[in-house]
Amino acid sequence: MMVEQIKAGIVGLGAMGAAMAMHLADAGLLRAVWNRTRSKADALATDTGVAVADEPAQLAATCNVILTCVSADQDLLDVIGRLLPGVKPGSVVVDTSTVSPATARQVSASLLEVGAGFVDAPVSGGVEGARKGTLSVMVGGDSTNISRIRPVLEAISASVTHMGPVGSGQATKAVNQVMIAGIAEAVCEALALAEKLNLPSERLLAVVGAGAAGSWFLDHRGQTMLKNRFDVGFKLSLLLKDLQICQVLAQDLDISMPTVEAAIRDYRALVEMGDGDHDISGLIRLKRDAG
Repeated sequence: MMVEQIKAGIVGLGAMGAAMAMHLADAGLLRAVWNRTRSKADALATDTGVAVADEPAQLAATCNVILTCVSADQDLLDVIGRLLPGVKPGSVVVDTSTVSPATARQVSASLLEVGAGFVDAPVSGGVEGARKGTLSVMVGGDSTNISRIRPVLEAISASVTHMGPVGSGQATKAVNQVMIAGIAEAVCEALALAEKLNLPSERLLAVVGAGAAGSWFLDHRGQTMLKNRFDVGFKLSLLLKDLQICQVLAQDLDISMPTVEAAIRDYRALVEMGDGDHDISGLIRLKRDAG
């Protein structure tokens, strides 16, 4: 599918979806948007001049590449159910949400019945990456479908990597989230220790960040968490949801993932404290109080 033939639509205009929509609009690819809360769609339409669909099926009837960006498995299944009546044969649905590989395969099968393709394309890089257009996209699906919609993925990202058949993108995202959870556990625990030791925070972040302990999480969240600012990025309630997907995969594969189990306990406690909308670096609050 040539760039000039792409008529893209986006379903889901949260912080990630809205940012991706703006990049697609800047690339001249966006034609329509839909969001559960209509006001968000209207605001984006005012900024970009694209159409606002009254229903997902209406968007599907006018677009040949449909990008979905929702929160959880059931949300995606619900959206697909509302898209299906309008999906045209030959269209491709691209899901950037984080869901289970099994859900991705289920969605693919339902779209195949109406002659449409499906690509699971979860992303990493957070809200900052979405705003800058520098996301890393991990893709599962048929290579022909991926080639057809590649301009859409390239408009929102710095890298696009085909990982295998449908479901492989989500499997890769599960691996990614295990790493994120483990890094967050270690960094938050270490910085809580540093506070107890009364170390100078600016010099500490500079010296450990310059060595083998350096990481994206430390660079982007170290200063903010030490200043008790937890409003800057990925909601911890969403990481909890993602880790529960990893937990099910571990059970299915009969493997032990103690880091995932520990992170689930920690983030569940934070959600129960009412901190679900905080950035995942809010974990330092538990580490400060540990013991």
